[in-house]
This record gives sequence, structure tokens and C-alpha cells, in this order.
Amino acid sequence: MSDAGLAVIGVTACNQELGLHPFNIVGEKYLLSIADATNAWPLVIPSLGHCPAESILPRLDGILFTGSPSNIEPHHFQGQPSEADTHHDPKRDATTLPLLKAAIDAGVPVLAICRGFQEMNVVYGGTLHQKLHEVGGFLEHREDKSKPVDVQYGISHEVQIEPGGLLHEAWGRNSAEVNSVHTQGVDRLGVGLRPEAFASDGLVEAFSVREAKNFALGVQWHPEWKVLEHPFYTAIFKQFSDACQRRAMNRVR
Repeated sequence: MSDAGLAVIGVTACNQELGLHPFNIVGEKYLLSIADATNAWPLVIPSLGHCPAESILPRLDGILFTGSPSNIEPHHFQGQPSEADTHHDPKRDATTLPLLKAAIDAGVPVLAICRGFQEMNVVYGGTLHQKLHEVGGFLEHREDKSKPVDVQYGISHEVQIEPGGLLHEAWGRNSAEVNSVHTQGVDRLGVGLRPEAFASDGLVEAFSVREAKNFALGVQWHPEWKVLEHPFYTAIFKQFSDACQRRAMNRVR
């Protein structure tokens, strides 16, 4: 595609107060992953507490649901109330949870990362461990925040990839190494989700939507981080990009 024919991929934003004013922000790594590793251009979707999905979805060729420092409010999955210092973003919840389901139902390609992965599980009726490290029996999935960011997002552990799924199709191998920068994790998998990869402790690290009309993949790790330096991450974005390009070509006809 020429620049004029680039696919358009929506990228979900989070809310943060900067100075005296609220802002909708997106980590640059997510925008760069679209600009550098797909044949598309990112378009920020603000989290304003609502989203006119019927109006915007026909104009998008894909959506990347981003990670975030915030957690989904637990009432969305019948979880226990969070501890008082937990960072929530209710406007993002109100925007992205309905948008995610609407996008998949409409056949818009979706790649959901970290918080986005957790959003996808919740949308399909799944539940979350709010603090994996307090459950017992799991690896240490959190980053060491005292280390430089390159170390925090460095390779942490291996995942086993299920045969016959989107990840195996993209990568062609039974395992891959990934980073690990999360506190929450899947407790009960949502209805209609297909496990795509597991950590050695049995934690679901990736899944797809079984009956999706188009590409719909969620991953717990961060493949957007220096995506072009990691062949596995690049393969994920290529597969997502291919689906978005097919939609773009059909959409402009």
C-alpha cells in the first residue's frame, strides 16, 4: 500500500491527570509498533466513558487494545473490591469493554495486549486474579521496578504455544520467550476463548476468540516493546497487520 492507502488502526487511550487537567494518553511504544511493524497508521481512540462504536468501527481496519498501569474495576468480573491504593480507570472500562466486544462482533481485527488481554477475558465472562503473587503456585510475573526499563521489559520466561491456533500459525514453533510485566492474570477463562499459550506455571498467557469473524488475539506480555528486535513479536504484528490490510482493501472498494 502507498501512504494514501495505509490501513488505519485504532489505539486505545488511558486517562491521566497532568498538572491541573485530565488527558487521554497512549504510550509511544504502542504507536510505534503500529507505525514500524504494520502497514498501517495509528489513530488514538480516547477513553471518554462512552464510544460511538457503530460510527467509528466502519472507519477502522483494526484496533490495538493497549496495556496500562490501571486495572479493570473488579465489579466488572464479580471480583472482590480492590485495595485502596489500586489504580483504576473507570472511563477506560466504560469505553473499551463495550468497544472490544462490538469490534469483534463487527469483524474488525483486534490485538489486545496486557490490560487489553484482561479486558477481552472479562468481556467474555472470565475472571481475574488481582494479585497473582499472593495466590501461590505462580511464577513471579511482575517486573522489578528498581531496574532500568530495558531490563523490566526484557525476556522473562518461556510460553508453550498451543498447536492449531493463531500464534502457532504466526510463529510456526511450539514455544517462545516473552517479557512479563503484569500483576493480574486470568483466573477463569472467558466463554468462547481458545487458549493459545501457557506459562510453565499453567497461567494462560494468550487466547483467541473461537467464533470471531476476523483476527482476535489477546496476549498477556508486551510484544509492542522493541517489536522489530524480537522475531516472535514481529510475527504477531505481521499477522495482525495482514488481517488489517485485508479489511482495508475490502473497506475501500
